[in-house]
Amino acid sequence: MKKTIYDYITNDLILITTMDAELEFAILPSTTGKQLFDQIVKTIGLRETWFFGLQYQDSKGFSTWLKLNKRVTAQDVKRDNPLLIKFRARFYPEDVADELIQEATQRLFFLQVKESILNDDIYCPPETAVLLASFAVQVKLGDYRKDYHVPGYLTREKLLPQRVLEQHKLNKSQWEERIQVWHQEHKRMMREDAMVEYLKIAQDLEMYGVNYFTIKNKKGSELWLGVDALGLNIYDKKDRMTPKIGFPWSEIRNISFNDKKFVIKPIDKKAPEFVFYVPRLRINKRILALCIGNHDLYMRRRKPDTIEVQQMKAQAREEKTKRQTERALLESEKKKRENAEKETEKIARETMELMERLRRIEEQTKRAQDELEEQTRRALELEKERTAAQEETERLDKERRAAVEAKATLLYQSETQIKNQESLATELAELTSKISQLEDAKKEKDEESNKWQKRAIVVEADLERTKEELKTKIMGVQIQDSVHLHMHEHDETDESSAEASAELTAPVKKSIRATGLITTEANLLLSTELAEAVDESKKTPNDLIHAENVKAGRDKYKTLRQIRQGNTKQRIDEFESM
Repeated sequence: MKKTIYDYITNDLILITTMDAELEFAILPSTTGKQLFDQIVKTIGLRETWFFGLQYQDSKGFSTWLKLNKRVTAQDVKRDNPLLIKFRARFYPEDVADELIQEATQRLFFLQVKESILNDDIYCPPETAVLLASFAVQVKLGDYRKDYHVPGYLTREKLLPQRVLEQHKLNKSQWEERIQVWHQEHKRMMREDAMVEYLKIAQDLEMYGVNYFTIKNKKGSELWLGVDALGLNIYDKKDRMTPKIGFPWSEIRNISFNDKKFVIKPIDKKAPEFVFYVPRLRINKRILALCIGNHDLYMRRRKPDTIEVQQMKAQAREEKTKRQTERALLESEKKKRENAEKETEKIARETMELMERLRRIEEQTKRAQDELEEQTRRALELEKERTAAQEETERLDKERRAAVEAKATLLYQSETQIKNQESLATELAELTSKISQLEDAKKEKDEESNKWQKRAIVVEADLERTKEELKTKIMGVQIQDSVHLHMHEHDETDESSAEASAELTAPVKKSIRATGLITTEANLLLSTELAEAVDESKKTPNDLIHAENVKAGRDKYKTLRQIRQGNTKQRIDEFESM
């Protein structure tokens, strides 16, 4: 056997890239593909090995799969240092929810399918792309939290195909709003469940899990051959989304090739051989390897599970139950903590409100006390003025009486002293005038005394009323605070009782939204919304094909049923006539 340069090297470095990690291994010239593969799956803890393979670029730049039964260094691996090999899913399940058991397997499939959709290797309509993006966000970030996931939280995330972004007149924040709406719908969904939901939607896409190869029929017509988990499909050269003819694995008995000619023998003996041609021999080898692997898995699914698979499923169920229990406990503790934090915030807020009310009451009380002191001071001043006025009145009254007495004396003297009548008359006139003035002064003082007395009475009444109002205010505040606190305690008791009752009676619900009718509803809503922002001029051929299929009421599974109608011979004849 011809030796390669690798036979003279003691060991080589190989860089293995999985979908979420890079691994470096040193291999010997004698290391086979199987030994390397086993070392990788052991390192990453993967048990569902039958879906995966090692992919590399050959010396001519074509992507191919490492043969496990041959030495790594003996194969046509591109001469890099270190050797670059990808660990990828080679075969796809028919039903991801039923077949993918381990979380590690689910994650690898999720990352690979997500990458294919974002790179547009798998066509995904815009509305489905937004829904898938919301599940991808749930996988990476967990539940949506309004206080944490503020606007712009998806700015650095690559969540949509570039084709979808370019076709719509929406900015980053507008895309984020649409993804956020559905991210919120996935609340309390476990990350592994979100990955499975993503894959359940993705597996309904027409190009999911299909490996395409350029072929020709006997007429020389250029066509696409699609190899997937269900069988072989033939596509028109301009449409890789809508197969025209299909052959399920259950109809295929034998597969072989000779140079560039590929021959498939049907189980139906009346049917002719299904023959097609490929441009290069190496393509035939890849097609054969894919057909054998997919056919083996197709037959394996229709047999009872092996002991190993049964054990894996049982272990997966136990782990899932354990995770759900732990999550339920975590959610319960989280809810209790949130409730406690809310209660603490509420108490602090109410304390601040009560302190503010107390401050206002204290200010009102101080103002009332200041007003009371001012009124008391004014009352005392009025009382002093009233006393002074009364004393002045008494003095004037005393002088008036003295004047009256003097007048009487003078009158008496006038009667007895006629001689001095003129002088006495003059004096009498003066006394009379003085008496008149004193009476006027007395009258004024009486009026002023009455006025001050009335004002004193009013002030005294105001003083008493102010005291009563102050007492009423203080008592009212105390009663109101008491009632408020009593009602608050009552509300808290009712609320906590209601929450406890709800917690006891309502089981924890899974928030699996994107299945069945709900997925259809989401697609319809998003399709209607995005239609308003689409730029029709930027639609790709695949967009137009998808739109035509939707208009005609076709989907992936209806098409597959339709292209498998009739017997094998009829479909082979149809293939030859394409």
